[in-house]
Amino acid sequence: MPIPRRSVGHERPRPLRSVLLLAAMSAVGVAHAQTAGTPAPADDALTWHGITLYGTIDVGLQYESHGATFSDYYTPASTNIIQKTGHESVIGATGSNLSQTKVGLRGLEPIAGDWSGVFALETWFNPQSGVLADSVKSLTLNNGLPAAKQATNNDGASAGQIFQIAYVGLSSKTFGTLTFGRQQNLVADGVNALDPNQAAPAFSLLGASGAYAGAGSTEDKRMDSTLKYRIGFADTIHLGLLYKFNQSNGSAGGMAYQGNIGAQYAGLAIDGYYSRINDAASAAVLTAAQVTGLPALGFSSSNSVAATISDNTTYAVMASYKFAPVPVKLYAGYEHIQYANPVHDVTAGTPGLGGYILAYVNNDAYPDDKKLDVYWAGMRYSVIPKLDITAAYYGYRQNAYGIGTQAGCSTNAHSACSGSFEAYSLDFDFRFTRRLDAYAGIMYSGVSDGLANGYLFTTNVNPTIGLRFVF
Repeated sequence: MPIPRRSVGHERPRPLRSVLLLAAMSAVGVAHAQTAGTPAPADDALTWHGITLYGTIDVGLQYESHGATFSDYYTPASTNIIQKTGHESVIGATGSNLSQTKVGLRGLEPIAGDWSGVFALETWFNPQSGVLADSVKSLTLNNGLPAAKQATNNDGASAGQIFQIAYVGLSSKTFGTLTFGRQQNLVADGVNALDPNQAAPAFSLLGASGAYAGAGSTEDKRMDSTLKYRIGFADTIHLGLLYKFNQSNGSAGGMAYQGNIGAQYAGLAIDGYYSRINDAASAAVLTAAQVTGLPALGFSSSNSVAATISDNTTYAVMASYKFAPVPVKLYAGYEHIQYANPVHDVTAGTPGLGGYILAYVNNDAYPDDKKLDVYWAGMRYSVIPKLDITAAYYGYRQNAYGIGTQAGCSTNAHSACSGSFEAYSLDFDFRFTRRLDAYAGIMYSGVSDGLANGYLFTTNVNPTIGLRFVF
């Protein structure tokens, strides 16, 4: 259940002892066998008979030129890119700057022939506060506040769940892998692999905003009740399929399906994706007027959000090319996302992600379809075996999707006007050991025209340094 709301800035984080205890007990209390189907762990890996306890701790220090008070709940504490809430310069500890802080268990059990059972459980938390990742709670804590007084908040696929990843399935070298449970979607898999910054929240638009990896909605980056199938052929071609069953709690309840085809040859890797997600929910902070109206609706401000509902269709192509013997890797990608009003409306009061209530619902936000064209390119250069330098560019453009007096507009007068976003990043990653690295970098972001509607400032820079430990 969501933690009752107290005043912003005075929330006391809950300890993570129960989750860590669960992981530790599972790691030492279950025995499975290791097979050739899973890469052999390093000599110092926390593995017992095929069950591996793994994790990442990533924490750093960040300055934002136009940000807001950092959040204990939103991952990764700051927005990293310019947002409507960006109204002041801030500095402080942030987590998950380069990669998500987490602890998990994964395993594989041979069954017969080359068939094995597989599973994974993964818990996300914020290292600077010690609480479970809960992006939706970052919204509720700011309900009723004007943008200039809000702390950092943003929608996300984390809503206080104990496990962000939880699946079980079957795997075969010949016939592929089929898994069921709460899983990351196929587009997000591609973004993690084919973004020059591997979706690092501090240095990548694709990591700072999950809407693009979520094929339109950040809540759909990971989805409940999904079947996911992956298969490869001769290390050259691979295929992927995903289906989300209707009425699961991982979104407002819509069905979703995705497909992926990719190929590798020499140093080139290229992947194409198709995604359709019905009744995708994009949650937001309640206005003061909406908070005033909650008692009459029987809802509480501590677990209620506003939500825009849409049917999202996405096409994407992503690629990388690794030179040899020069230690340089190039990346590029394009994604087209189309938002349409839902065929089947979602009613106010519907439980959303993590049990939070969609108290106010907008099913008519797109009288004309909203279209986003997202694009990126970058380079990673291994200066020496232990040091990587990454430079990247990210951008997207929105069409004018309003009607009447807003039709065809291209100013910041309305959010439905056409507009654009751009970001540039440069970062350095130095590996002291195989498990410990230090990073430093900066990302500039700017927004214009319709995408800047309601913004207090239109640019942000976020110089960031930190350490990451992987086990």
